[in-house]
Amino acid sequence: MADPVWFWQRIVSPHMAVLAAALAAQGRKVTYVAEQEMSADRAAQGWHAPDLGEANLRFAPTVNAVRAAVSDAPETSIHVCQGLRGNGLIGIAQKALAERGLRQWSIMETIDDSGWRGVLKRMEYRRVIRQWRSKLEGVLAIGHTTPHWLAACGIPPERIFPFAYFLPESHVQNMPNFDPAAPFRFLYVGQFIERKRVDFLLDALAKFMEVEFEVALIGSGPMETKLRDIADNKLPGRVKWLGKKPIGEIPSLMAGADCIVLPSRHDGWGAVLSEALMAGTPAICSDSCGAAGVVQAGGGAVFPAYDTQALGDILKGALTAGRQMAEQRKDLAAWARCLNAETGARYLEAVFTHAQDMTITVHPTVPWAHVFREQEAK
Repeated sequence: MADPVWFWQRIVSPHMAVLAAALAAQGRKVTYVAEQEMSADRAAQGWHAPDLGEANLRFAPTVNAVRAAVSDAPETSIHVCQGLRGNGLIGIAQKALAERGLRQWSIMETIDDSGWRGVLKRMEYRRVIRQWRSKLEGVLAIGHTTPHWLAACGIPPERIFPFAYFLPESHVQNMPNFDPAAPFRFLYVGQFIERKRVDFLLDALAKFMEVEFEVALIGSGPMETKLRDIADNKLPGRVKWLGKKPIGEIPSLMAGADCIVLPSRHDGWGAVLSEALMAGTPAICSDSCGAAGVVQAGGGAVFPAYDTQALGDILKGALTAGRQMAEQRKDLAAWARCLNAETGARYLEAVFTHAQDMTITVHPTVPWAHVFREQEAK
């Protein structure tokens, strides 16, 4: 029987729990350990804990509970832990797992290392990695720049495996039939906070008022008043405020948009981009989003994070190209199945096999390595 796998996360995250459930469905014995079901801030954003299927859910909200869970783990178990530093009780678990000599993996997102704080972060991560690299069997690196960043900080490249947040299969069964007279619809989904730079998007779109389009915004946050002022002054009548929506409603709303845009100055991944592609909706994002590599593989466009002109050119290009037809969107959704949890679980199995068999010299191929055919044709 395959070695049991334990996931260690702070919450029952929709982005990781579905992977654990898929791995369990494929025959692994899986345990998912979390400090709590859901944090207050994530619940306020519409998140809810997904069904873990055949995986065992265990809560460890205290130091003693964490140590008891580590003590119960089988000798042959593999442990996938969230991050390497600053993750609450997970740090206690990582130390206890190391004391037992159990096989340990870290799963890490893209790190925001901009500005002077970034210099300090890189120094701190180099220190932490020196401390931990001998204890790690491997690192699952989420984000297109993360593998290189981790290698530069001291993780041996052969132990770094590009990874993603794999999501449930989209429930959108049919691509929508758009009204030909309806304006081209851009979509943003997420918090209204400075890091997401929704104002950057609105300012860029304000340059094309001579073209028919609208932009739908799903979410909320402290910048909403400022964004409404920008919309009223620069995009009158063009912005649709849809408010917060439960996660389960998002795919259908994405399927009703012509293009999703994530202009963040930093996003560890940007799961909304994966969700949009799985719904057949083309994507645009900054190169500071971890999912930028997947967006490019899916035929989307990526712009330098602080290049206003580049974003404007890409938005104008999307408007000029016009709405994609239903058949194209179905093809994109079919390609994006490389991002679903079942595919992610099979890839993780291949990663574990590679790490155990030192005769295998080539890393497993990432699921999104084969680019969307529309991109290949360019």
